Amino acid sequence: MSLVTDSGELADLCREFAQYEFVTVDTEFLRETTFWPKVCVIQMACDAKAVAIDALADGLDLSPFFALMADEKVTKVFHAARQDLEIIWNLAKLIPSPLFDTQVAAMVCGYGDQIAYGELAQSLCKVTLDKSSRFTDWSRRPLSEAQVHYAIADVTHLRDIYRALKQKLEKTGRLHWLTDEMATLTNQDSYEMRPDRAWERYAHRARKPRDLAVLMELAAWREQEAQTRDVPRSRVLKDDILTELALAAPRTADALGNLRAFPRGMERSRAGAEILAAIERGLERDPKTLPKIDRERRGNGAGATVELLKVLLRQVAEAQGVAAKMIATTDDLEALAHDDDADIAALKGWRRELFGAKAVQLKHGKLALTVENNRVVTLEYHDGE
Repeated sequence: MSLVTDSGELADLCREFAQYEFVTVDTEFLRETTFWPKVCVIQMACDAKAVAIDALADGLDLSPFFALMADEKVTKVFHAARQDLEIIWNLAKLIPSPLFDTQVAAMVCGYGDQIAYGELAQSLCKVTLDKSSRFTDWSRRPLSEAQVHYAIADVTHLRDIYRALKQKLEKTGRLHWLTDEMATLTNQDSYEMRPDRAWERYAHRARKPRDLAVLMELAAWREQEAQTRDVPRSRVLKDDILTELALAAPRTADALGNLRAFPRGMERSRAGAEILAAIERGLERDPKTLPKIDRERRGNGAGATVELLKVLLRQVAEAQGVAAKMIATTDDLEALAHDDDADIAALKGWRRELFGAKAVQLKHGKLALTVENNRVVTLEYHDGE
């Protein structure tokens, strides 16, 4: 059982790992009762060995691990990296680089949208992972041998998965396709939990400028409160209550308490007073200063076009062996349905070559879709035909 609990041992290991071309990395964490993820175990593997680091060990200095994550000479390999990167960013304010996400790479190689690590291990390594420790409490000590074995398995097979996917990408000339996705994953803005931007995930629920103004203030208050108390957002206010408050905009404690879903008694608490103050700030905002929100494009006469573009997307994805989500999102298709020059990924780079240009042709009747032998195929029209 390779469990690291000593700072000196960790420093020696990280110096050793830094000699290799790549290291595979994973984490075990908890966040059910907290706002910030609580890292409990960090797993790493290189060609020579694989270890689990007890991140909760008394006095353990993780600085050598963070230095390794920042080492530009070593590629850091994760599977579904976003939550792991969030943890590292919160702890050290750095994003591992260079980065290779095997889940994203698998999408490019035709393994579908967001394939699980276990499925990839089964497909590429012909092994079935033991998931019996998946839902254990990683914060309890001591860690069992089964837990450590489970944790380390998540990085040992990742070595072979990385090699297999990288080889496929190099063989098909698609390795550069990962560039945009890795740039998004390593963008620090993705991990900054800014209260002033908390409203963005709920903007589609605002019916009018006043609703949006109040929602912006309430969402910012809730985000700050959750971060300060280190509790999940829902422990402060549930999403549906946040929306109801923004739409109703109650201005007194009594009106606040009369809302059906609002927690009883909260209207007379400190939180209740702060909620009312946030609502007032929202109502006082100048509508002209509010950000413009892209309204839902569906129902604006482009529904049929979007559906046709979805068929084309699926045809291209299947023909090229790439996950459709990797090529274009539903938002991309809706934007494209309205604008041939929309500022979307689907109209840039390899995605345009693969799909975007065809989508524009389809919109203008220069490309048709038909069925041959139960498969959708495209027919391109040429002048004079």
